Amino acid sequence: MKTALPAFSGDVFELTPEVFDAGLDAAHASPRRRIIFPIHRRPESLVQRMLNFMLPGTYVRPHLHPRDEAIETVQVLRGALGFVMFGDEGAVRSRHRLDTGGLIDIEPGLWHGLVVLEPDTVILEIKRGPYDAARDKVFADWAPAEGDAAAATYLESLAALFD
Repeated sequence: MKTALPAFSGDVFELTPEVFDAGLDAAHASPRRRIIFPIHRRPESLVQRMLNFMLPGTYVRPHLHPRDEAIETVQVLRGALGFVMFGDEGAVRSRHRLDTGGLIDIEPGLWHGLVVLEPDTVILEIKRGPYDAARDKVFADWAPAEGDAAAATYLESLAALFD
């Protein structure tokens, strides 16, 4: 299953209406209801920048980034997102509603997840690179895996935090 569009190539990236349209079209076509568009030019880039085009109902399993340098910044460019911070056992520590323009920046080693609250939500994610799939994240064993039958119910419980 395709999780990302091909990375941008070129010297200057500009976020245009055509980029929004292409990314959202790809998210609507994805069974995961989201798609990433890397705007950093190389996987080994020290600053990883990507657009994430997301639809309500997509499930992002709570996770943490274990590397000491693994900060993460998320800014909502369009739509709305619920950003949830968890304790080590899965209890909700805090919740943050991020509307268009909203930004959150977290340190490494913190359990977090998100809920898409509005159709056609687009976020900018910035993380320290280079990307290493084997070391990028640890998924919470207290949360259902993506594709698990319990994931939809769990996602509904997270969305209810923002009602």
